[in-house]
Amino acid sequence: MLTLSKSRYCKGVQCPKILWMDVNMPGEFDKSVMNDSLLAAGSRAGDLAMGYFGEFSEIPFTGNKLEMAGETLRLLDAGTCVIAEASFSFDGCFCMSDILRKVEGGYELVEVKASAASEGDGPETVKHIYLDDMAFQYHVTSNCGLDVKKVSIMRLNRDYIRQGEIDIQKLFVLTDCTETVLAKQEGIAGRIAKIKAAAVQKEEPHAVIGSRCDDPYTCGYKKWCFQNLPDNNVFDIGFKMRKDRKDAVYLSGFISFEEVFNGQLRLNDQQLLQLKTVIHNLPPHIEPDNIRRFLNGLSYPLCHLDFETVQQPVPLWDGVKPYQQIPFQYSLHIQDKPCSEPAHREFLAIEGKDPRRELAEQLCADIPPDACVLAYSAGFEKGRIRELAETFPDLSQRLMSIHSGVADLAAPFSKGFYYCREMCGSYSIKSVLPALFPNNPELDYKSLGLIHNGGEAMDAYATLHEKPPGEIAEIRVALLAYCKLDTLAMVKILGKLYELI
Repeated sequence: MLTLSKSRYCKGVQCPKILWMDVNMPGEFDKSVMNDSLLAAGSRAGDLAMGYFGEFSEIPFTGNKLEMAGETLRLLDAGTCVIAEASFSFDGCFCMSDILRKVEGGYELVEVKASAASEGDGPETVKHIYLDDMAFQYHVTSNCGLDVKKVSIMRLNRDYIRQGEIDIQKLFVLTDCTETVLAKQEGIAGRIAKIKAAAVQKEEPHAVIGSRCDDPYTCGYKKWCFQNLPDNNVFDIGFKMRKDRKDAVYLSGFISFEEVFNGQLRLNDQQLLQLKTVIHNLPPHIEPDNIRRFLNGLSYPLCHLDFETVQQPVPLWDGVKPYQQIPFQYSLHIQDKPCSEPAHREFLAIEGKDPRRELAEQLCADIPPDACVLAYSAGFEKGRIRELAETFPDLSQRLMSIHSGVADLAAPFSKGFYYCREMCGSYSIKSVLPALFPNNPELDYKSLGLIHNGGEAMDAYATLHEKPPGEIAEIRVALLAYCKLDTLAMVKILGKLYELI
């Protein structure tokens, strides 16, 4: 018999077929959807949260559910006020509650999540899947005879700024979700029964595909369920076509690009261009006058800039908020004139300490006065420069001077001045670069060693200070190579724009 944990229940709420796949076809699971660093961050937040209400007793995880439930019952009988990982089992359902504490007349269930919230946020700010998680816990614990008076969620306080030792009373905020959780009890027993039945049925269940396959989490079996879609289908349409719009078009029977195009559907010019380019095998769409105007707006010396950042759910350094973007690395390719051979500058902070001051000082030194700074999707780099200027008033004038000279290399592509079918409806640098320079090993992110994208760079640096010296050296080399390729890619893309005119 399948035991339904709260994580399995939440999977079933998203799509019952996930549990059937887990049982029958686990080999089809795509492990790339897992984010180990996010799980580790959640674990650290959970460990800190255990002490929020003072002394506590923790139920150790043994894998023996009956044993863990029995230990929880023993602590309840002993009058323990706060129990972490309190475990309960009822009718084939099992849950471990992050925090269970005594309140007047009964108990409060507290679910801990490493997401961010502000003081005063209500239950409407809580993700639906978290509410389903808490509803399942209430169902199990109340049926075990526990008098649950209150159900709350504890999240990281996005407004907390660390100064000295972590103050866990200020690091977390509590939101009362009792009414919403109670409302979700209607029909929950039937929902649980349906989820269990779908998991153990003989035939592969039918599942309606669409945006639900990424909400609230990307399903590890998405490739399996999408395998029979034709190449160039409605879900491949880019240029900001909304997910719910794609769902509606798909459910209306318009699946291939040809069907969508012939269906006379309302699409923007760039979406229509993407469809027509594929359907009619059109050459690249080029607007030379607009490209020329963009290039004429640049000046030299020109600095191609890219930051890498790290986010800390629980801030490690003073002056940092939960999930604040902390730049720890940059790459610069500097050109004195159009299409000239660039000089390269780079910075990578020493692991384990706040990198911001040293990075800001070096950035001010490396960028020539009055230089034009080019970034790809420049809003990100501009945001980090503004934050550094706010943090270091003595560098503010210089940093804001750099900020005022930032231009966006993504603009010619996001505005449709250039488009080719190989871009696949995306103007991200990871789509534009191989479209402009196919089969070029020098510009192939896949040819890099350990680090291939910004997410991997963030994850690698977040735990770099915990690695042995040899591994640290290897990862630092990989970080430098990845960030350098980002700005080299910009040099090449800019050169291609000059070629086009």
